[in-house]
Amino acid sequence: MSLKYLFKKYKSDKYFHNYHNVYEHFLHKLKKKKLKILEIGVSDGSSIKAWSEYFKSSLIIGIDIKKIDIKKRKLKKKNIHVLEGSQSDPKFINSLINKYKKFDIIIDDGSHFPKDVIKSFKLLFHSLDKNGLYFIEDTQTSYNHYFGGNPFDLKFANTHVNFFKQLTDTLNYNEIANPFYKKSGYDGLIKAISFYNNIVVIKKGSNIQKSNIVLNNSYENKRYTTKIKRSGGEGKIKFFIKYMIIFKLFTYTFFLINFFKKIILFRY
Repeated sequence: MSLKYLFKKYKSDKYFHNYHNVYEHFLHKLKKKKLKILEIGVSDGSSIKAWSEYFKSSLIIGIDIKKIDIKKRKLKKKNIHVLEGSQSDPKFINSLINKYKKFDIIIDDGSHFPKDVIKSFKLLFHSLDKNGLYFIEDTQTSYNHYFGGNPFDLKFANTHVNFFKQLTDTLNYNEIANPFYKKSGYDGLIKAISFYNNIVVIKKGSNIQKSNIVLNNSYENKRYTTKIKRSGGEGKIKFFIKYMIIFKLFTYTFFLINFFKKIILFRY
C-alpha cells in the first residue's frame, strides 16, 4: 500500500499537506527493511498508525509531550512504542537514545516551534544511523511570528529554516577558503539536504570529498603546493612570496573587513 493511501485511510494531515509525495520518494525502497523509526509528535496517532502499516517489519517509536491514551488511540501494536516526553528536553532525549541507540529515520512533527526543532535536531542528529534520514515537517512556522518565526527578517531570523539553510554550508566545508574556519559537528556527516514546500529532508552520509582549489581551508596553500609540484621545485621563492605572503595578506585583510562588518551589523 502507498503512503498516500495510508495517510488518507488514517486521516493524517500528512495527506492534506501532500507530504506523501516527498516521503514516497525517499522511503519506498526501504519499506520492507527492519528499521527503527522515531516520530516526534504522536497527537491522535494517525501518522504513527500509517507508519506501522507501511513499515511492517520496523519498530515505530512515537514521542509526545502529552500523555497518549494507547487504547483510545488504537496504538497497541507490536511494532509501536509510545513514550511521553519533550522533544527539547536533553534528559528525556538522552534516555531515548540510551534505550534505542540508533534510529534509521527521524520525523519531526512535534511543536513546530523553531527553537524546539533546532534543539531536537542538535540532540538527535548523532543518534541517526550513518545513512539515515531526518524529516522536518511544517517549516512554514519559520515565517509566522505567532509560532516563534519571523516574517520580517527572512535572511537573518533565528528560525529553523535558516538553521537548515546555513547547514547546507557543511556540504561544502572543504571548499571554504577561510584559514580561520572551524569545523562544525556536522561537517563530513551530511550527504544531502532537500527543501520542499513546508518540509526539509536531511540525508546523513559520509561526505569527505576533497577540494581541488582549497587545501585545509586555504586557497593560498593549495596554489603554492600545486605550483611547486608542477614546476618540480623551481621558482619556490617566487611562489612563496606570491601565494604565502601577498595572497595571504589579501585574505587576512578581507577577513578583518568582514569581521568588523559583522560587529557593526550585529551579526556575530
